[in-house]
Amino acid sequence: MATSATTAGAIPQPRGILKYLTWSVDHKVIGIQYISAALIFFLIGGVLAELIRIELISPQASLMANGSAYNALFTMHGSVMLFLFIIPMLAGFGNYFVPLMLGAKDMAFPWLNAFAFWLIVGAGITMLSGWLVGPAQAGWTSYFPLSGPKYSPFDGQTLWAISLHMLGASSILGAINFIVTIRNMRPKGMGYWQMPLFVWSVLAQSIIVLLATPFLAGGLTLMLLDRLAGTSFFSVATGGDPLLWPNVFWFYSHPAVYIMVLPAMGILSEVLSIHSRKPIFGYKAVALSSMGIALIGFVVWGHHMFTSLAEWARIPFMITTMIIAVPTGIKIFSWLGTLWDGKIRFTTANMFAIGFLSMFVIGGISGVFLGSVPVDIHIHDTYFVVAHFHFVLYGGSVFGVFAGIYHWYPKMFGKMMDERLGKIHFWLNYVGFFLTFFPMHFLGLNGMPRRIYVYDPRYTELNVLATIGALIMAVAAVPFIINFFASMYSRRIAGNNPWRAITLEWQTSSPPPAHNFDSDPIPFYDPYGYGTADANAYIDSGGTLLIAAPTGHAPAQHIDTPPAETPAGGDR
Repeated sequence: MATSATTAGAIPQPRGILKYLTWSVDHKVIGIQYISAALIFFLIGGVLAELIRIELISPQASLMANGSAYNALFTMHGSVMLFLFIIPMLAGFGNYFVPLMLGAKDMAFPWLNAFAFWLIVGAGITMLSGWLVGPAQAGWTSYFPLSGPKYSPFDGQTLWAISLHMLGASSILGAINFIVTIRNMRPKGMGYWQMPLFVWSVLAQSIIVLLATPFLAGGLTLMLLDRLAGTSFFSVATGGDPLLWPNVFWFYSHPAVYIMVLPAMGILSEVLSIHSRKPIFGYKAVALSSMGIALIGFVVWGHHMFTSLAEWARIPFMITTMIIAVPTGIKIFSWLGTLWDGKIRFTTANMFAIGFLSMFVIGGISGVFLGSVPVDIHIHDTYFVVAHFHFVLYGGSVFGVFAGIYHWYPKMFGKMMDERLGKIHFWLNYVGFFLTFFPMHFLGLNGMPRRIYVYDPRYTELNVLATIGALIMAVAAVPFIINFFASMYSRRIAGNNPWRAITLEWQTSSPPPAHNFDSDPIPFYDPYGYGTADANAYIDSGGTLLIAAPTGHAPAQHIDTPPAETPAGGDR
């Protein structure tokens, strides 16, 4: 006989929104906690970005009281967006969907999973509390001597370093959890070559985190010792070496760019295949390219220091920088091959995925220029670098995040987001982003340095254009916020599998039960085998039909896939 959750010995579990504000070891609750916290930090970082652009609308000082206030503004904007938004947001998707995609009941270490999340909350509070005692002003890279006690005497810089220590510890714990989960908790019938590409991307990301983050922790420890204990690891006057910090920092932070991009690339593989009803072109190549990026990413950090490296060291780093474009190019061409001749559905999720493709290609092309020593020396520390960085991390990662939200929202909340509001959000965001950051390429080529708030009047017109774009991006957030929360209470019921997908997360209810699956899940032999009789039979059975792979995994005969059923109130 069933017993009540409130019987003797049972602990009542919080319901509703309260369960997301308290300690939980359910990976789905933790995933939404990550995503919710990251969205809050995204809004904070976005407000700081708007203040930066409002200041730069005119060549004279207007909004900021002085240069120190502006330094604090862009330092906190970059730190919040990178360390408190992008990385936790992608970790949230990983926490929610990796166990579901593997047919597992939970992550390998549920308590560790919860602890890793709450470290992020503490780190965010620690970093933002720096505003109360004098915020960090040395930029998100915190080069010496700018981050030393002489030029950054306020405690906010110390709190910044402590916050990053906490975030690094959280990332390491999460990476261990992901690697063990992926290695040990796959269901029967799912080998490595049957894993969804999002899982591959999280595995590659976790390897980077595990190998690179200890270097950041070591550098931050030396920074704290210099600031608090009177040591001189980075001070030339007392025998230290200021170049030690950028070497250690970028040995972590360039691989960290792929920590911020790889899971978004995994999201792209899921969205483009499902919403184009087409198998992934070159599945193994895409999977292995993630591992290639993870490994090659450790030998390119020197290109951030072309202007300070010895001449003999510049060429090897230029070569490795060019080489890492190869696995990235494999992904780009594989995604284009997936779209080619597919039955493309222009859902909001797919539009953001295609938007990712267009913006990331521009960021990649500008990255080739920056990877060339003669060009980089000319445009080093100009707005060209700002443009490249944002085309990769906003045009890439953030567009990927939005694609993931619109794609997986039905699974997380059981409701469909409004497609009309979603498309308004996409077009405002797309146009606003392009208008903001594309002109910065020309600002940089014409010599405008970054991290200044008073500039030559000849740069005014392009800065006004960029500020208008930033304001459009701010407006774009409004339909997204309305859509995100209003959809939870709408009548657009999603059903278990509104996109008619094959991967395991869609073969359970929406949202999934506490135990994820009512019985042992049966994976399909090809997670992207759309357009075959086998795939249609598997989808129609709700993922309960065991279908043997064709001999030699030869592709089955391709047939037309019926369109997804239209959820109540939704679009086709």
